This record gives sequence, C-alpha cells and structure tokens, in this order.
Amino acid sequence: MTTPDDLRPDDLRPADLPRAAPSALPFQNPLKGITLKLGSVTVFTVMGAILKATADEVPVGEQVFFRSFFAIPVILVWLASRGELGTGLRTHRPMSHFYRGIIGTMAMVCGFAGLGLLPLPEQTALGYAMPLLTVLFAGMFLGEEIRGFRISMVLLGIVGVLIVLSPRLGSGGADVSTRETLGAVVTLAGAALGALAQIFIRRMVTQERTSAIVFWFSVTSTVLALVSLPFGWVWPSPATAALLVATGTLGGIGQIMLTSSYRYADASLVAPFDYASMVLALLIGWFVFGEVATTTMLAGAAVIIAAGIAIIWRERQLGIARSRSRKAMTPQG
Repeated sequence: MTTPDDLRPDDLRPADLPRAAPSALPFQNPLKGITLKLGSVTVFTVMGAILKATADEVPVGEQVFFRSFFAIPVILVWLASRGELGTGLRTHRPMSHFYRGIIGTMAMVCGFAGLGLLPLPEQTALGYAMPLLTVLFAGMFLGEEIRGFRISMVLLGIVGVLIVLSPRLGSGGADVSTRETLGAVVTLAGAALGALAQIFIRRMVTQERTSAIVFWFSVTSTVLALVSLPFGWVWPSPATAALLVATGTLGGIGQIMLTSSYRYADASLVAPFDYASMVLALLIGWFVFGEVATTTMLAGAAVIIAAGIAIIWRERQLGIARSRSRKAMTPQG
C-alpha cells in the first residue's frame, strides 16, 4: 500500500513520463518492471501494516518522523550506488519542494491516522481515491483537458468510494463506529491532499529529478514532523522502535523499487499492479489483525479498481495514438 506522500509515476500521464524521467529506458524488460512494481506494492503494504500495529502506542507525528528520517539513508545509498549522489539531489526550485512537502506531510499524517482507525483493507480501498482525484485536480489546476470517458470513470470511482463508505454514513452511535467513521474521513482527506501533492509533482518534474523530489520530501517531512514533538511523543519500547525504523527503511526501499520499475516497462503496463495491494491488505488484515472484509467494502473496492484500471487503459490507448501520429508526421528518409 503506497502512502499518499509517495512519488508515484503511475499517477503521471503517460505523455508526461519522458519528462519525468529524462534518461531513456536502458532496455525493455517488462517482467523485471512488473516484478519491481509488485515488490514495491508488497513493501508498502507491509509498511502500512507495521504503522497500524504501532498506532496505539506511538502518535502519528512520531510515526511520520521515523518513516521519513530513516528513508533518507536508503535513498542516499541508492544514489551513491548509481554514481548520482552529486547530481541527484540538485534542485532548481527549493520552494516548490517546501510547498509540496507541507501538502505531502499533511497527506501522510491523515493516511497514517486512517491506518490506526480503520481495518487495513478498507483504508487501502479508500486510498485508491487518490489517483481519481488527481485526474480532477489536474483539470482544475493544470488546465488539462478531461474528456468524457475519464470524467465518467472518475464518477464511477466516486460511486465505489460511496459504496465503501455506506456503512459509515448511517447514524450508528457505537464508539467503534465513530472511530471508524473518523478513520474514513481522515483517509479521504489524505487521499485529497495526496492528489494535490501529485499536482505539485507534475509541475516540478519538468525541471527536477525524481531523486531530488523524493529526497527533499523526506527531509522536509522529517523536519515538519518535529513540530509535533511537544504534543505527546513517547519513548517507544525497543521492539516498537525497531518496527518504526523498519517503516522508514521499507519506505525508502519501496520508493526505489517503484521508481525503478518504470525504467524497464511502460507505465501503463506496470501501473495496474498497484491494485495488488488490496489482495495483500486482505491477507494481512485477516491473518495479522483478525479483520474480516465485508461484502460492501469488497464491492466498493472492485468498482474503484475497475475505474482506475479503465483510466490507465484509456491513457495507454491515447499514448499509442499519439505515438503513431508523431511517427506519421516525422519526415522519412
């Protein structure tokens, strides 16, 4: 389960991907790309499960600090291994990183809070609203043209979200119901904030390296998390501290695997595998937390996933059409 703060190339339009990753693909290896994507999905889902497991002991701000701070060494080692330590962190737009950092950190806070309040499968399903909201926000804030098909699929996805939320929309007064309703609200808030962060990224990718965007977000969110220090941080037990450090390490590894997957395969091929996180969330929820997914939740998740995959498929078709058009216009000979 990717968290709302993570730079996800599958949230960029396929036409934008060459600009987001200026270096050409070294070679096409779809199997390797899919394997890396599934690896990142697995790592992020495990990370989410750890955050959920520590939520009752550690406040959200402290979780954000560990998730961000301990991802930094992983990113630095990765860049050093690629010989990009000197150039990979260079930035031309420091304030853009700062503003994106504020929005992304708020998204992370909401997402982590949702993990502590909701069953893992339900939180994962609601998190799928982020790519759908990104489509809407791209039209609102970037002036991107959103045609009827994409609008209809976004609306379908929203219907799926409402299906997932339907048990929370009643008047139930039990404490657990109130807690989970709050969890649904903050998770959707996190999805909306995560979508706004993606809009910042779309503006930034034309001038900034992916590595710089990922690194400086981790730095910014680490610093911002310290603001919550006076509001109830705790001294974790050794076992909990190890789990919190693991969230940062796993987050860094997951981000690297996610980014690397797009070096070997087209975005439209690997992006749908993000929805494998639902299967993992169901398994972890069942075996680790004793959570049983309801039929309503599964039905809503299926609708959201179908809408997301339909948008990805449509973008792939448009990308193929644009490629053919460019080839037709290129002088031959």
